[in-house]
Amino acid sequence: MNEKVSTVHKFGGTSLAGVDEFRRVAGILAGAQGGPLAAVVSAPAGVTDALHALVHTAEQGGDWPAGLEAVAARCRELATGLLEGAARAEWLQALAREQSDLHDVLKATALIGRAPAEVYALVAGHGELWSARLLAAELRRRGVDADWFDARDALVVVDSELGPTVSWEPTRERFAASWTDPPAVRVITGYIARDPHGAPTTLGRNGSDFTASIFAALLDADEVIIWTDVDGVMSGDPRRIPDVAVIPELSWHEAMELAYFGAKVLHPRTMAPLVARAIPVWIRNTARPEAVGTRIGEVGEGGGVKGVTTIEGMALLNLEGAGLIGVPGTASRLFEALRNAGISVVLISQGSSEHSICCAVPRADALRARAAVAQAFAAEMRAGQVEGVELVHECSILAVVGEGMRGLPGVAAKLFGALGRSGVNVRAIAQGASERNISAVIPSEDADRALRAVHAAFYLSPQAVSIGVVGPGGVGTHLLDQLAGEIPRLASESRLDLRVRAIAGSTRMVLAPRAVALGAWRDALAAGVDTDLDAFTRHVQAEHLPHAVIIDCSGHPAVAARYADWLAQGIHVITPSKLAASGPLDDWRRLQETRRAAGVRYLGETTVGAGLPIIQTLRDLRQTGDEIIAIEGILSGTLAFLFNGYDGSRPFSAIVREARELGFTEPDPRDDLSGKDVARKLVILAREMGLEIELQQVAVESLVPTELEGASIDEFLDRYAGWDGEMLARLEAARERGHVLRHVARLDGASGRASVGLEEFPADHAFAHARLTDNIIQFVTRRYRDNPLVVQGPGAGPAVTAAGVFADLLRLSAYLGADV
Repeated sequence: MNEKVSTVHKFGGTSLAGVDEFRRVAGILAGAQGGPLAAVVSAPAGVTDALHALVHTAEQGGDWPAGLEAVAARCRELATGLLEGAARAEWLQALAREQSDLHDVLKATALIGRAPAEVYALVAGHGELWSARLLAAELRRRGVDADWFDARDALVVVDSELGPTVSWEPTRERFAASWTDPPAVRVITGYIARDPHGAPTTLGRNGSDFTASIFAALLDADEVIIWTDVDGVMSGDPRRIPDVAVIPELSWHEAMELAYFGAKVLHPRTMAPLVARAIPVWIRNTARPEAVGTRIGEVGEGGGVKGVTTIEGMALLNLEGAGLIGVPGTASRLFEALRNAGISVVLISQGSSEHSICCAVPRADALRARAAVAQAFAAEMRAGQVEGVELVHECSILAVVGEGMRGLPGVAAKLFGALGRSGVNVRAIAQGASERNISAVIPSEDADRALRAVHAAFYLSPQAVSIGVVGPGGVGTHLLDQLAGEIPRLASESRLDLRVRAIAGSTRMVLAPRAVALGAWRDALAAGVDTDLDAFTRHVQAEHLPHAVIIDCSGHPAVAARYADWLAQGIHVITPSKLAASGPLDDWRRLQETRRAAGVRYLGETTVGAGLPIIQTLRDLRQTGDEIIAIEGILSGTLAFLFNGYDGSRPFSAIVREARELGFTEPDPRDDLSGKDVARKLVILAREMGLEIELQQVAVESLVPTELEGASIDEFLDRYAGWDGEMLARLEAARERGHVLRHVARLDGASGRASVGLEEFPADHAFAHARLTDNIIQFVTRRYRDNPLVVQGPGAGPAVTAAGVFADLLRLSAYLGADV
C-alpha cells in the first residue's frame, strides 16, 4: 500500500461557503503539482453550527424539523449548482437518506429530552461528510481522478485535560486497514473521529486543521497547506491595526506563541504532529491562491519581532505584603488555590524582592480568583503579613513575539518606550527565558493605541501620527501644502503615516475620519463646520491612533492658552507662536512641568529664527557643558529686511509697506517695529539658557511712535510716513561715521540683562553683511569666546517658517520611533 502523498491541503468552511467557493477549491486542487494529494475539508460555513443547534433545539422541544430541512435545502442548492446528471442524482439520493437518518435521531432526542455527546458529534459531523463527497464529485466532473475518505475509519480520539487527543497506536492500525492506494486527489473529512469504543466524536472546534496535521503525519507528507480567508499569518490584527503585513516565515515556537495570544494561526495541538516530523505548513488564501502566504516550520536565526498581539478580557490579581519576603511556597499556595478553583493563569510576574506576586486571570473568573486567594492567605492577612489581594479589572495582555529577539539588545526598551510615548501605563511585565515573547499587562481601554504604537515601533507598520493644524493662514497654508507634497514620500521611504485629521481656522474647521485630502484642503475647510476647539481636540486625540500632535500656526493668545491642557492630555504641541514660550514666567514653568509629567513634547524651534537651528544649537551647547556668556544678533527677519534695504533712496515707510506686501511682517507691522516680537525671542532664548526673566525685563527701543500705537493698521501705514525724516536723519548720522543701522538683540548670560534696539555698526562688522531677511546670531561661549559661533540664514517668510515647523514634526516623529 502506498501511504505517501506529496501535500495535504485543508480547506475551511469559508473556503467552501458556496458554489463559487467550491469551484475555486476544485480549481486549486486540479491545478496542483506533484504526486497524489490529500484534501481535508470542513463543512460549508455555518453548517456545523446549524447542525449542532438542531440537537439543542430537539432537546428543548423546538421546531427542529424546519431547521433540518433548511440545512438540507442549502446542501441541495450546492449540489444543484455544481453537479449534473447521474452524479447530481446520486449525491442528492445520499443526502436524502442521511436527512432521514438525522430525522430519526433528532426525533428520538426530542422524545427523550436530552442528547449525549455522541449524538451531538454524530449530527454535527454530517457537514464534513457532505462537503467531502461534494468536492470529490466536482473534481471528477472536471476529469480529476478523485475519491473521498471518512476520517472516522481511521482516527481514534480520547478526551483529556488538554482536549481531544489522538490515540496513535489504534489510529495507525485502523488507518493501515482502511487506507487504500490514493487517486490523484483524495478528499478527507475534517473534524470527525471515533472514540476507542467506536462511538462518534469530534476533534473540537477548528478540528479540521488538526485532522490535516494528523493525516500529514500518517501519510509522511512533504508539506501541509492550510487554505483560509487571509493571505497568511498577519503581524497584527488587521481589524485593529492598519497596514499589517503578512509574515513570510515563522518558526514553530513563534507560531505557537502567536496562536496562544489569539492570532489567526494554527492551534499548538495542530502543530504538534508536524513538529515531531518536521513537516512544514503553509497558510494561504483560497481567494488569492497566487499569494505566497506564510510558511511555518524550521527557520534560521534572526528576524527580530514577527508579530504583536493581545489577549483581551483579563484581570490582574496582585498578592502583596512584607510577610511574603523569603517565605518558601508562597507561589505554590497561590497557584494551588487558583487550580482548586478551576481558574487558568495566563501570565505570572514577581519581583526579585518577593514583596508581591501577581498573575493575570480571565476577567470572568476574577472575583472567584480573589476569593480563593484571600481564603488561602486568610491567616497572613489577619496577622498583617499580607496587605490584601488587589484586583485590577479591564486589563489586556500585549505581547511581542519573535524567535530573533533572543540575545538581541534593546527589544524590551523599544517595546516599553513605544508604550510610554503613546501614554500607555504598564501594570505588569513577563518574559520567558526563551526570549521569544515579552508580555505586558495594560489597561483594556489603551489596547488599540498600544497595539498600533508597538507594531509601528518594530517597523511592522508605518508610524501613525494624528495631526491637527490650527491657523491655516500664512504659515499654516504653506505647511499644509508642504505636507501634501511630502507625506506620500515619507510613507514609502520612512514608513511614517502622517495624518492631518483636523484643520481649524478662526471660524471654520474640518474633521476627517482618516485624513483630510490635502490636495483640496481649502475646499474641505470652506465646507466644514463652525470652529469648536474642544471637538477639534477630541477628534485629534483618537483612541485608535497611538500619537497625537496639534500644530498651532494661529498666533492667537486664546489658542496658546490651551497648550498646557493639550500637553496634560498627552497631546504633543508644535508651534511657531512665541506667546506661550515668552509669556508670564509662572505659566511657562507650569507648561514645562505639565510636559514633563505627561511625557510629551513641546517643540518651538521656529519661535526664534524661523527655520534656522537656533534653539537646538543653544540646547546642544548647554547640554554638552558649554557656558553661554552672551547672545547677540539680528533676530528679526522683518527688521533685517527693512534695514538691509534702507539706503535713503526710498522712504522708510515705503519699505515697511513693501515688506508687509511680501509677507515678511506680521499682519500688523507694529508687532515687528515695536521690538516686542524680538523681545519675545530674546526671552525664549534666555529661558533656554536657564535664566528666569519676564518680557517686561527686556529693554526695548520701539520704532512705533507713541501716538500711532492705538491706530488701526491702515491708519498706521498712512501716517507712518510722518516719521520718515527722523529715520533718515539717523541713517545719515551713521553714514557720516562709516556705519550702518541694524536692529539688534543682546543678552548677557551672567547678569541676565536683555535689550532690543537700533544700533550702529562698522561696515566691516558681521551684522553689516546680513542679506535680505537673514537672521544672524552670535553665541559667545566659554568654548567660542574668541571666535563666536554664528548661525545665519533666512529668518522670515511663511514658507521658511512652515519648513521649520515641518522639521519639528519630523523631529517629533523620530522621537516617536519613525525612521526619519
